[in-house]
Amino acid sequence: MTALRLPVGMPDGLIYPAVGIDALLSGAARRYADRVALIDGDLSLTFAQLHEHALRVAHGLRQLGIRRGDAVALCQPNSAWFTVTYFGSLLAGAVVAPINPTLPPAAIRDQIDEVGATAAIVHASTAPLIEAAAAPTVRLVVAVPATAAAPAPGASTPPAVALDELLAFEPEPAQRISPDDLAHLSFTGGTTGRSKAVRVLHRNVVANALQMATWRSGAVPVVEDDGAVYLEEVPDARTEFMSPLGQACAVTVAPLFHAMGLVTQNLNVIIGGTSVIMGRFDPARFLDLVEEHRATQLSGSPAFFHALLASPALADREFPSVRSLTSGAAPIDTSTLDALRGPFPRAIVVESYGLTEATMGLCSGLLDAGDPTPVGSVGVPVFDTEVEIRDPSAPDTTVATGEVGELYARGPQIADGYLGHPELTAAQFRDGWLLTGDLARRDEQGNIFIVGRAKDMLIYKGYNVYPGQLEEILATHPSVAQAAVIGVPAGDAGEIPVAYVVPTAGTVPDADTAQELLDHVAAQVAPYQKVREVHFTGALPTSAAGKILKTELRQNHRPAVSR
Repeated sequence: MTALRLPVGMPDGLIYPAVGIDALLSGAARRYADRVALIDGDLSLTFAQLHEHALRVAHGLRQLGIRRGDAVALCQPNSAWFTVTYFGSLLAGAVVAPINPTLPPAAIRDQIDEVGATAAIVHASTAPLIEAAAAPTVRLVVAVPATAAAPAPGASTPPAVALDELLAFEPEPAQRISPDDLAHLSFTGGTTGRSKAVRVLHRNVVANALQMATWRSGAVPVVEDDGAVYLEEVPDARTEFMSPLGQACAVTVAPLFHAMGLVTQNLNVIIGGTSVIMGRFDPARFLDLVEEHRATQLSGSPAFFHALLASPALADREFPSVRSLTSGAAPIDTSTLDALRGPFPRAIVVESYGLTEATMGLCSGLLDAGDPTPVGSVGVPVFDTEVEIRDPSAPDTTVATGEVGELYARGPQIADGYLGHPELTAAQFRDGWLLTGDLARRDEQGNIFIVGRAKDMLIYKGYNVYPGQLEEILATHPSVAQAAVIGVPAGDAGEIPVAYVVPTAGTVPDADTAQELLDHVAAQVAPYQKVREVHFTGALPTSAAGKILKTELRQNHRPAVSR
């Protein structure tokens, strides 16, 4: 059994209070009342103001008919109002369903139908999408104001209740929340490629936010008599790279509809950290914000860090305030790690790993120069998280140290399964263990290395892209008899989706047909999910059992018609 590796001076495990997410916000509002929690251009809110605004939104939603357990779809770009309405919905006793605002109306309608959302909170840029989706369950639409991070487009906004109307309500105590109440319905892909909503409970979010906050701050949870939760530093446990409570600052670019952004905002609340909200990513503007606000921690995908390093705005600049860089979503290369030491001379760089079915985080590198994480490793399991590497052909058997197998995980952050999909839940969540679908190995020190994906998921610019979903969409086109989608390396972007198509009889497989298929897929998915190349073939290679040999497609791949 590999010895447990945790931050020096910290306990082997944490105590997880039986509370909801409301306890995290109320604890921060009490402990860091006058500290700025959110900055979005000229808009700033202290922790006390964030809490009060959330209570007003919660009261307003209840007065407008939102009841305990109702799903509220948040279809907005990043802004301070996303965070306010996120907490406001939860404090109303509702369930948050984050919707990707770059999806087309049909896909948004599918997700709203999936969760049965009774309300949608939108921005001027996404309100037309909700209107076009015409979801019959939605009986209330709330529109948030424009901000610097999310400016208003030229298009008019359909009739909706203005957020100001909710903020005019008097703050009232939050609804009583049980740890076993549903908090998030977060969308992910699966083996069939169809989008599924993961049931994330309040106790899952509280546990994962505390795990990650404690890992990064050298502090442990404390529960007050009324249930409010805050952190208290452990003497001699904090390293120079950890975030001092009430002093951290992060520039937020991760999409808040994504599990990483959604849970990280809870993490920042617990540690009393300031979140500077940024909308569309621009390297020069991002670096200016880091410098202006003396950001202490940055996180993103390797593609994000590559974009920073490639920006002329980085030339001859240093950012000594930054103490930690966390990379996730894909492995980061050695040359990038070395290059980051120049502009961020006082920072440590670590990788982390997680997935939506685990709320967010499972593993992370230690923020300790005396106990460095090997390059290519995503670190070690965080507090109270067990990881096993099992033989894919014999799931009850763990593989030897250093050997590759499928990664299984167990801990308080593991979600409650998939909404409305009991058979898929039974397949992925077994006896308390989550089957991640990722192939991994573990070294003698317990470091985890992700070496591949058991399912054919690919990663483009830090986003997960599921070939099965794209294959299903291609199959609905009359020119397609059969289709297979593979991931092809694309430099810093990661991998691009490439389709191999067997055309139907009578179809002319030319450039115009390829372009038509590209457009067909693009109209139904987010921009990062688009198929980038189409190849026509008389038949797809298959095994004796009839399984498509995607390895062969990858080996023989040559660039073709693309966009």
